[in-house]
Amino acid sequence: MTEADPGHPGGFLEPSGGFRGLIHNGPCVAAVLAFVIAQTLKLFTYWYSERRWDFTRLIGSGGMPSSHTGCVVGLTTAIGVIRGTGSEAFAVGLVFSIVVMYDASGVRLHAGRQASVLNMIITELPPDHPVSDTRPLRDSLGHTPLQVAVGAMLGMVVGYIVGVSWL
Repeated sequence: MTEADPGHPGGFLEPSGGFRGLIHNGPCVAAVLAFVIAQTLKLFTYWYSERRWDFTRLIGSGGMPSSHTGCVVGLTTAIGVIRGTGSEAFAVGLVFSIVVMYDASGVRLHAGRQASVLNMIITELPPDHPVSDTRPLRDSLGHTPLQVAVGAMLGMVVGYIVGVSWL
Protein backbone atom coordinates (compact mmCIF):
# COMPACT_ATOMS: atom_id res chain seq x y z
CA MET A 1 0.00 0.00 0.00
CA THR A 2 1.28 3.47 -0.79
CA GLU A 3 0.27 6.87 0.48
CA ALA A 4 -0.41 9.75 -1.89
CA ASP A 5 1.87 12.77 -1.50
CA PRO A 6 1.46 15.48 -4.13
CA GLY A 7 4.74 17.12 -3.09
CA HIS A 8 6.79 13.96 -3.50
CA PRO A 9 8.29 13.16 -6.93
CA GLY A 10 5.89 10.81 -8.65
CA GLY A 11 3.16 11.73 -6.18
CA PHE A 12 3.71 8.80 -3.80
CA LEU A 13 5.76 8.01 -0.69
CA GLU A 14 7.54 4.73 -0.10
CA PRO A 15 5.33 1.77 0.78
CA SER A 16 3.85 2.31 4.26
CA GLY A 17 3.06 -1.26 5.31
CA GLY A 18 4.97 -4.11 6.86
CA PHE A 19 8.54 -4.10 8.08
CA ARG A 20 9.64 -1.53 5.52
CA GLY A 21 7.06 0.88 6.88
CA LEU A 22 8.43 0.39 10.41
CA ILE A 23 12.05 1.08 9.50
CA HIS A 24 10.98 4.24 7.69
CA ASN A 25 8.96 5.46 10.68
CA GLY A 26 11.09 8.00 12.59
CA PRO A 27 9.30 7.73 15.94
CA CYS A 28 9.45 3.93 15.81
CA VAL A 29 13.16 4.02 15.00
CA ALA A 30 13.74 6.48 17.87
CA ALA A 31 11.90 4.23 20.32
CA VAL A 32 13.81 1.09 19.36
CA LEU A 33 17.16 2.90 19.24
CA ALA A 34 16.65 4.48 22.69
CA PHE A 35 15.65 1.07 24.10
CA VAL A 36 18.72 -0.67 22.65
CA ILE A 37 21.09 2.07 23.84
CA ALA A 38 19.59 1.98 27.36
CA GLN A 39 19.81 -1.82 27.57
CA THR A 40 23.44 -1.69 26.42
CA LEU A 41 24.25 1.04 28.95
CA LYS A 42 22.86 -1.19 31.73
CA LEU A 43 25.71 -3.63 31.10
CA PHE A 44 28.27 -0.90 31.78
CA THR A 45 26.48 0.79 34.68
CA TYR A 46 26.13 -2.61 36.37
CA TRP A 47 29.85 -3.27 35.88
CA TYR A 48 30.64 0.16 37.32
CA SER A 49 28.58 -0.43 40.46
CA GLU A 50 29.33 -4.14 41.01
CA ARG A 51 32.76 -4.52 39.36
CA ARG A 52 31.62 -7.62 37.50
CA TRP A 53 30.05 -8.25 34.13
CA ASP A 54 26.47 -9.54 33.98
CA PHE A 55 25.33 -10.02 30.41
CA THR A 56 21.77 -10.73 31.54
CA ARG A 57 21.57 -6.94 32.02
CA LEU A 58 21.26 -6.73 28.22
CA ILE A 59 17.80 -8.32 28.37
CA GLY A 60 16.74 -7.79 32.00
CA SER A 61 14.47 -5.18 33.51
CA GLY A 62 15.46 -2.72 36.22
CA GLY A 63 18.79 -0.94 36.50
CA MET A 64 20.33 2.25 35.15
CA PRO A 65 18.96 3.73 32.91
CA SER A 66 15.30 2.81 32.50
CA SER A 67 15.00 1.40 28.99
CA HIS A 68 11.19 1.45 29.06
CA THR A 69 11.29 5.15 29.86
CA GLY A 70 13.93 5.79 27.20
CA CYS A 71 11.79 3.94 24.67
CA VAL A 72 8.53 5.82 25.28
CA VAL A 73 10.18 9.22 25.71
CA GLY A 74 12.20 8.66 22.52
CA LEU A 75 8.96 7.84 20.70
CA THR A 76 7.17 10.87 22.14
CA THR A 77 10.05 13.28 21.46
CA ALA A 78 10.40 12.12 17.85
CA ILE A 79 6.64 12.57 17.34
CA GLY A 80 6.90 16.07 18.82
CA VAL A 81 9.77 17.00 16.52
CA ILE A 82 8.24 15.49 13.37
CA ARG A 83 4.50 16.17 13.86
CA GLY A 84 4.61 18.99 16.40
CA THR A 85 3.72 19.17 20.06
CA GLY A 86 0.16 20.19 19.17
CA SER A 87 -0.58 16.90 17.42
CA GLU A 88 -2.87 14.26 18.83
CA ALA A 89 -0.11 11.66 18.43
CA PHE A 90 2.20 13.72 20.65
CA ALA A 91 -0.53 14.03 23.30
CA VAL A 92 -1.05 10.25 23.31
CA GLY A 93 2.70 9.66 23.51
CA LEU A 94 3.08 12.15 26.35
CA VAL A 95 0.34 10.57 28.45
CA PHE A 96 1.72 7.11 27.67
CA SER A 97 5.22 8.23 28.72
CA ILE A 98 3.96 9.62 32.02
CA VAL A 99 2.11 6.39 32.82
CA VAL A 100 5.17 4.26 32.02
CA MET A 101 7.48 6.47 34.12
CA TYR A 102 5.05 6.47 37.04
CA ASP A 103 4.72 2.70 36.85
CA ALA A 104 8.50 2.16 36.62
CA SER A 105 9.34 4.29 39.65
CA GLY A 106 6.24 3.46 41.66
CA VAL A 107 4.43 0.17 41.24
CA ARG A 108 7.28 -1.87 39.73
CA LEU A 109 9.88 -0.43 42.13
CA HIS A 110 7.80 -1.40 45.15
CA ALA A 111 6.96 -4.83 43.69
CA GLY A 112 10.70 -5.45 43.37
CA ARG A 113 11.31 -4.37 46.95
CA GLN A 114 8.54 -6.69 48.14
CA ALA A 115 10.13 -9.54 46.18
CA SER A 116 13.44 -8.90 48.00
CA VAL A 117 11.73 -9.10 51.38
CA LEU A 118 9.87 -12.27 50.40
CA ASN A 119 13.14 -13.83 49.21
CA MET A 120 14.71 -13.09 52.62
CA ILE A 121 11.72 -14.60 54.42
CA ILE A 122 11.78 -17.75 52.28
CA THR A 123 15.47 -18.36 53.05
CA GLU A 124 14.66 -18.29 56.79
CA LEU A 125 11.91 -20.92 56.56
CA PRO A 126 12.58 -24.44 57.84
CA PRO A 127 13.43 -26.97 55.10
CA ASP A 128 10.15 -28.85 55.56
CA HIS A 129 7.98 -25.76 54.98
CA PRO A 130 5.78 -26.04 51.83
CA VAL A 131 7.28 -22.91 50.17
CA SER A 132 10.90 -23.34 51.31
CA ASP A 133 11.86 -24.82 47.92
CA THR A 134 10.39 -21.88 45.97
CA ARG A 135 12.90 -20.38 43.59
CA PRO A 136 13.82 -16.75 44.34
CA LEU A 137 11.55 -14.05 42.96
CA ARG A 138 12.95 -11.48 40.55
CA ASP A 139 13.59 -8.32 42.51
CA SER A 140 15.00 -6.03 39.82
CA LEU A 141 11.65 -4.99 38.41
CA GLY A 142 11.42 -1.23 38.82
CA HIS A 143 13.57 1.86 38.83
CA THR A 144 14.59 4.61 41.18
CA PRO A 145 13.52 8.12 40.18
CA LEU A 146 17.12 8.81 39.07
CA GLN A 147 17.11 5.78 36.75
CA VAL A 148 13.81 6.95 35.26
CA ALA A 149 15.13 10.51 34.83
CA VAL A 150 18.27 9.29 33.05
CA GLY A 151 16.14 7.07 30.81
CA ALA A 152 13.94 10.08 30.00
CA MET A 153 16.96 12.25 29.14
CA LEU A 154 18.36 9.49 26.92
CA GLY A 155 14.99 9.16 25.18
CA MET A 156 14.76 12.93 24.62
CA VAL A 157 18.24 13.08 23.09
CA VAL A 158 17.69 10.07 20.82
CA GLY A 159 14.16 11.18 19.88
CA TYR A 160 15.35 14.68 19.03
CA ILE A 161 18.29 13.50 16.92
CA VAL A 162 16.16 10.95 15.05
CA GLY A 163 13.27 13.41 14.69
CA VAL A 164 15.46 16.14 13.24
CA SER A 165 17.07 13.70 10.81
CA TRP A 166 13.58 12.62 9.63
CA LEU A 167 12.50 16.18 8.75
